[in-house]
Amino acid sequence: MDAVQQASSQTAATGAATGITSKKDTENPQDRFLKLLVTQMKNQDPLKPLDNAEVTSQLAQISTVSGIDKLNSTLQQLVTSAEDNRSVEALGLIGHQAFVPGTSIKLNGDGAIAGIELAQPVDQLKVTILDGAGIAIRTIELGAQPTGLSTIAWDGKTDSGTQAVDGDYTFAVSAKQGGNDIKVDTLSFGKVNSVMTGEGGAHLDMGDKLGLVGLSDIKQVF
Repeated sequence: MDAVQQASSQTAATGAATGITSKKDTENPQDRFLKLLVTQMKNQDPLKPLDNAEVTSQLAQISTVSGIDKLNSTLQQLVTSAEDNRSVEALGLIGHQAFVPGTSIKLNGDGAIAGIELAQPVDQLKVTILDGAGIAIRTIELGAQPTGLSTIAWDGKTDSGTQAVDGDYTFAVSAKQGGNDIKVDTLSFGKVNSVMTGEGGAHLDMGDKLGLVGLSDIKQVF
């Protein structure tokens, strides 16, 4: 056989092997298992046949594999359905106002609001409003506050009594209980402008300052 014929034969053999491999890869695992079991039974030693316990064990294995495949498929369908439902829920929030994690506070007209969330009650809570340069312009002492979410209202006045100009500000919060510092989660107030969906689920567009937030980040809707 010359070199050309030899190379052609090798190529054909490789292609055939690849075709067999591809077929095996795409074949149902359950079918492969049953074929192997039938082959094993056909070629068993007549003097040492497969006992019932061994056959039952192998059949139980394929039942387990098949059951796991079906369970995984069902779980995937449930996850997809849950994501679709959350996307529909997110669409219903467009146009609503909501509290989300943040430290921005927007003064518009006569006042502004923000929020806080406490894991425990506190006996002292102080809110500081800061301007664009990070300078404190107003300190608000709110005293004792309960566990959970509370709304903070700012009338737009500075500590000197003058009216601050409308625009974007930030705020900081400190809390104490029995003289000990307590963690406070700060919440910004904004409007849901639109919804974006993707692999990470639904995200809400809440403007330039708050950006995109996840549906799970919504603390309260108005």
